[in-house]
Amino acid sequence: MAEHDEQVTPEQAEEPWSEPDEGRSGLRDPARAARSLAAMAMSFEALALLLAIVPMRMILDDPTLAITVVLILTVVCIVLAGMAKRPWVWQAGAVVQLALIACWPIHWALGVAGIVFALVWAYCWYVKISLGRPPKR
Repeated sequence: MAEHDEQVTPEQAEEPWSEPDEGRSGLRDPARAARSLAAMAMSFEALALLLAIVPMRMILDDPTLAITVVLILTVVCIVLAGMAKRPWVWQAGAVVQLALIACWPIHWALGVAGIVFALVWAYCWYVKISLGRPPKR
């Protein structure tokens, strides 16, 4: 059994449990958790877009437009992941999802990926809003 770094005095052990602030979700830093979730979602989207380059090269006769669009959206996703502290990242992320859905005419797989990541982004946004509410008891 591992030893704990801190020793708890009997007085501390007997202290009554106190309710957390009603304006918080119970996490130490809910805003940071939401930012981390946004950064992870954007990072995974960037990775998925990079993985889409090879199939686009194999499927399309002239993949130049598809590869260019995918690389631009990948860079945007990486930049947004790095700027997750900014409040406008949530709206910008939604625009990225719409841009990827708009790539449907290039190849339907890009549009489907856009719909999937739009649903992921919507869920991340829902979690962000939920973390900002007081906990239900």
